[in-house]
Formats: sequence, structure tokens, C-alpha cells
Amino acid sequence: MDSRHARYPFFEAAQVAVRDADVSPASLITADAPAVDRGHERVKRALLSGTVNSETPRRWSTRTEVLSYPIARILVSVIDVPAAIDKYARAEAATARERLQTDITEYHDINQLQSTQRQSISFEAVLTEFGLDSSVYSAQSNEAPSVIEQRKELDSTLIQHTDTDSYWIELGAYLSLADREWGQSWRLTAREVTDGMVYVDVSDIFTLIESAIEDRVAAGLPFDVQGSDGGDVIVDALTDAVSDLRELVSDNSAADRVGAGVDFVAPSQFPPCMQTLVDKARSDEELANHAEFALVSFLVAMDSDVETILTILEYDQDNQDEKTDVAESVHTDTEETTTTTRERIETRVRYLNDRQGAGTQYPPPSCATMQAYGDCTDPDERCAEITDPVSYYIEAIDAVDNPSEYAGGHTDR
Repeated sequence: MDSRHARYPFFEAAQVAVRDADVSPASLITADAPAVDRGHERVKRALLSGTVNSETPRRWSTRTEVLSYPIARILVSVIDVPAAIDKYARAEAATARERLQTDITEYHDINQLQSTQRQSISFEAVLTEFGLDSSVYSAQSNEAPSVIEQRKELDSTLIQHTDTDSYWIELGAYLSLADREWGQSWRLTAREVTDGMVYVDVSDIFTLIESAIEDRVAAGLPFDVQGSDGGDVIVDALTDAVSDLRELVSDNSAADRVGAGVDFVAPSQFPPCMQTLVDKARSDEELANHAEFALVSFLVAMDSDVETILTILEYDQDNQDEKTDVAESVHTDTEETTTTTRERIETRVRYLNDRQGAGTQYPPPSCATMQAYGDCTDPDERCAEITDPVSYYIEAIDAVDNPSEYAGGHTDR
């Protein structure tokens, strides 16, 4: 097993490496091997943060990282909650896309990946992995794979583009990977389509590859684990991990209730934990990934759009201008840091909103999860009666006579 297998454990070569190692997931689980803890973390991070990257990457060996993937698949199968399976598959795909983009050198052609500190892999190899090698080719030149040769035989001319990071993809492949829920820009009416080929840029290609990865990860999930002596032993050994993960996906109803019935956002009625996170964000304190996810998903659960959330967190343009003036007066790099944070939050909000629009729930973490990560702060009497931050907010709003007075102009509709 090598580092490429660890970075892309769903590749066929990684699966072969696991089979050749002759190590069954069942033996790893019953022996409580490190791969079990990493598999647990893999799924937990997927549910909480939309990534499968480890928070302690140096803790795990390459072998453990590879073997954690089949363990993670067992865990989500035992949980057997469609939303959890969907989140897990999306997180694996999103993480893989980030890794591919990171591995590609900015100063070389897109078809060359870095070979230092990890095994190299060509862009064509990635396309081949997902059966796209004969469906995608560069739009810059006629010196391309077999597809262009086939077009030549048909005496059909495709437009050449000067952009080195542009491609043509066969219509069938495009339609099989592009999701109609992605928005208007992905509809064929918004695309250049010629002779059964669709013009896409490099970002589009990575999005389509991400979709292919998600399909592969989700394929076969969930599968039966219980029902045999060996399967029952596995389930028993995973009891604690499964209980922990099920807790993370058990609070969808609260997010559904608030999204359906709240016309404004009243930060003064937020639970103490969220008020603390809002205060930290406003003071430009860098939030841990899990804390930022908890805060943003809480706000998204109330149908808050990007502009509303940025205003609440004081990352809107007016507040940004004021912070920039202060930063310049004291010669700090606050402007650059704040801009980076704002862009990251914008991306996270849009991602969560897009996934909810597609029917995928990303509820804020429960109180138990907030406590586990040290994000539960200054609990009050109401905290003792609820199980998640959204429920706290609903009860707080219901308890006041005129809740709109607390909105402070933060209306959502």
C-alpha cells in the first residue's frame, strides 16, 4: 500500500492492494485496530464537516489510512440512514477533489501531478479510472485522444479554443455526471454544445470527476452486515462508534422545523454556544473547523442566505471597510485574514444551501456533539431542557411576545 492508495482509497488499485494484503475488515474490527478509530473519524468528519481529512494526520500510517476506508463503509452501512450515507459519499468525493487539485502543480500542464512526497498520477489516469478517457479531450488542439480522431472520420469539425484549461466532453458522459440541481449554468441551454460534445472548463471537469467519485463511493451502500455470526460480531464490536455516529444524524427534525417557520434571525435569542461563536467571529478570532461548521450550519438551518450570515458575523462589506481602515492604521494583516475567512464562509454557506436544496440535510451538531468538541459554553436553564441549538432557538423565540423586535433587521424572506 502506498500514499496514492491512502489519498484515493476508492481507486481500483487501492482496492487491489487491500485484497492483496489479505486483511479482512472483520479481523481489524474485532482486534480494535487503528483503522477502526480512523474509520470512525472518517465518517464523523464527513457528517460534521463535509471532509474525511483527519484532524491528526500524522497519527495514522499509510496502511491504516487505506484500511480505514472499508471500515468507514461498514460503519455507514450499519447506521443505514440515507442522509448519512449521502453525506459520507459527498465528503469522500469533496476531499478527493481537493486532493487532486492540490496535487496538480500550478506551473505545469494540468496533465502532470506532483511526484514529490507522493506517487505521481496523470490526469489521463484519473479519467481512465472513471471510464472518461475516451470521452474527454483538450479543446485547445486537435492533437487529442481517440475521440477527436473519431470526429475526423465523421468529417465533423469541433471548435478549437485557446484556453489551455478547457475541454470537450461527450454529451452522454456529461449528462450522466452533471446534476440538474447544480443550477442553471449546468443546463445544456447554457453550454456550448457541438456535434454531441459539451464545452467545459477545468473547474467543470473537476466537478464532474467529483460526481463520478461520489457515485463510486455510494455504490453498494448500504450493504448487509448483520444476519450472520460474523456480521453480528462486527456490529457488537462497533456498538460505541455506531451510537456516536447515529447521534450526529438524529437531529434533522429540529432543522426542518426552524427552516419552515422562521421569517427572521434574532441573534440575541441564540443559545449561549452560538452567541459565543458569533462574538468570536465578529472579533476576527479564528474558529476551529468544527466550530465554524456548527455556527454556519446553525444559521443555514434558518434559511439564512450568504448576505444575511455575513452581516450577522460582520463580514459584510460595510464592516469589512471599517476593519480595513483599522488594520491600515495599525499596520496589521487583518484585511487579508478577514477576506480569506469571509470567502471560506461564503463557500461553506453556498455548499450547505445547495445540498439542502437538493434534499440533503446538514443539521447543526447536537448539544452532545458541541460538548464533545468543547463548543458548549455557559449553558443556562433552557439548555438543560433541549438537545440541540436549533431547538433552543425555537423555544426562545416562542417565549417572547414580539420576536421580530429582536431581529435587528436580519430578515430572511
